Amino acid sequence: MNATAESPTSAAHLEFKAALLLVLTLLLIGGAVLYLMYARGVFEKTQQLVLLADNSEGVVVGMDLTFSGFPVGRVRRIELGQDGNARIIVYIPLKDARWLRESSVFTLVRGMLGNTQLRAYSGILSDPPLPDGAVRTALQGDATEEIPRLVAAARDVVNNLNVLTAPGSSLSESVGNVKAVTEKLNGPSGALGVLLGNEADAQKAIAALDRTNALLARIDGLAVKAEAQIFGSDGVMHETRDAIVLLKAILSDARASLKKVDAVLQEAQTVAANVRVASTDLGALRADVETSLRKVEHLVNEINRKWPFARDMELKLP
Repeated sequence: MNATAESPTSAAHLEFKAALLLVLTLLLIGGAVLYLMYARGVFEKTQQLVLLADNSEGVVVGMDLTFSGFPVGRVRRIELGQDGNARIIVYIPLKDARWLRESSVFTLVRGMLGNTQLRAYSGILSDPPLPDGAVRTALQGDATEEIPRLVAAARDVVNNLNVLTAPGSSLSESVGNVKAVTEKLNGPSGALGVLLGNEADAQKAIAALDRTNALLARIDGLAVKAEAQIFGSDGVMHETRDAIVLLKAILSDARASLKKVDAVLQEAQTVAANVRVASTDLGALRADVETSLRKVEHLVNEINRKWPFARDMELKLP
């Protein structure tokens, strides 16, 4: 009876535990889903951006849109538009939307290893912010498309190098000329032989330089002698200095004599002024004398006319 009574109780207890475990499992799963949704930004306020591209190869849902290397948006959906272009729907959190402006540029870059990246560039952050639901064209760049062009350019470079390094090419001749010039530089004449072109002219130039050096040595000796003759104790400069001193003494005496002459001239000028005044008075006196003599002569003539005498009377003027 006891075993029969305990069986229903144990079964109910086990059912409760199983139900509790199932509810706990569901709660854990729901919490994990909610956390994942929160981590993915499902509950965050966002704005939508539509990027148009020729094709969406390499673009997957969940791909980040980066700005300066930081994710500022995520691809939520990829659609095929009515015009045949791919429409990439990007959700951007409002806290990161401030980095995107109306003048922003969006690129879709495919790397050489197959990785694809969505990038945003904002040159002027003072422009108006990007509106919600904006549609922009994504500029595409495929690094793998440049590989054939790079290979062709490298082939051209290699061909040019082969032409440059081939025997008889301009580069080979230039290297040969440089080698010949180097040998001449290492020769007896050195750089002078390279400049003049042959050994004979180089020897002539060296001889001319030697003669020039000898002439310069003679000029230095003459300069020393000339300096001794001009600036020495018995030189021209010393005698010239003595002559200048003597000339200064003579000029001093002449200056004193001129001062004396100047005084004499001043006195002569005074005397001449007095003589000029006396000459003026004598002229007036002479005029009076001449007037008196003319009157006397007139009187004598009248007397001779009336009373003639035996002798001649002659009046002489002084």
